[in-house]
Amino acid sequence: MATGQSEITLRFLAAPTDVASLGGSIHGGRVLEWIDKSAYALAVGWCGGYCVTAYVGDIRFARPIESGQLVEVTSRLMRTGRSSMDVHVTVSSADPQDGVYTEATTCVVVFVAVDANGKPTAVPPWVPVTDLDRELLADAQARVTVRRNIEQAMVGQTYTDASTAPAMTLRFLAAPTDVNWGGKAHGGTVMRWIDEAAFAVAARWCQGPAIAAYSGGVRFYRPIQIGHVVELEAQLLRTGRSSMHIAVHVRSGPPTTGEMELTTHCLTIFVALDDAGNAKPVPRWRPVSAEDKALDAHALHLVELRRQIRPTVLD
Repeated sequence: MATGQSEITLRFLAAPTDVASLGGSIHGGRVLEWIDKSAYALAVGWCGGYCVTAYVGDIRFARPIESGQLVEVTSRLMRTGRSSMDVHVTVSSADPQDGVYTEATTCVVVFVAVDANGKPTAVPPWVPVTDLDRELLADAQARVTVRRNIEQAMVGQTYTDASTAPAMTLRFLAAPTDVNWGGKAHGGTVMRWIDEAAFAVAARWCQGPAIAAYSGGVRFYRPIQIGHVVELEAQLLRTGRSSMHIAVHVRSGPPTTGEMELTTHCLTIFVALDDAGNAKPVPRWRPVSAEDKALDAHALHLVELRRQIRPTVLD
């Protein structure tokens, strides 16, 4: 039987250095880093060894977190497979003066335990004990098929130079400060990069501040080595009244060869904000080429698939 905890909570104060470049709220990418760290702490404690982020889905940003607020990031086991661990994460924050916590972000993170050679290794099985445990397990099992369908839809979609959609590419070297305990770029850091690339496209399109509202289908295919070139390509796929659907592909490779491999892929939704911090209309993106129309349909298809995800008992 496992000796690790099935629940863990990290508590800290949101710092001014966590604030987004535009506005006074905490950057969505920073929240994603907190999520990954909390879920990782739970996963390694449970399996008793090293593990890697395999998938992050259904990230719902309900409200922003302000600098100076108390933050709680609670991770709970939902399900274990042979080598995988499904973890539900809730991020809440409170004014230090009253200590009343309100939910800000929720998501599900899937970790895979690996051995010294990076191969999947068995984890201790988690056995539900309480009614809440059993509900979480049922929720995790219900998500498996939807998650698989989302992954297949995203893998099957092609992206070429035929698209005329607004896009932006960021390039830099993975630095030693980005390293995780396994010597690779931290999964939470990669998610922060994704959020920053998507933000750059969203802010340019709406010509003002924008905030992450949802992110999903974050699939980690392979790790990023420290010292490798990292390339993030963010592309607008679809617009709603105030929303912008943006696909982000992360690639990396050694600077000596220039060969780049896909490491991570996801789709995120940003909402444009007015001066009062309320959602505002964005210019409509009108697909032009056949690929534009295919990507627009792809974004709409993912919306329909996400509607099949039932909220967990903790959401």
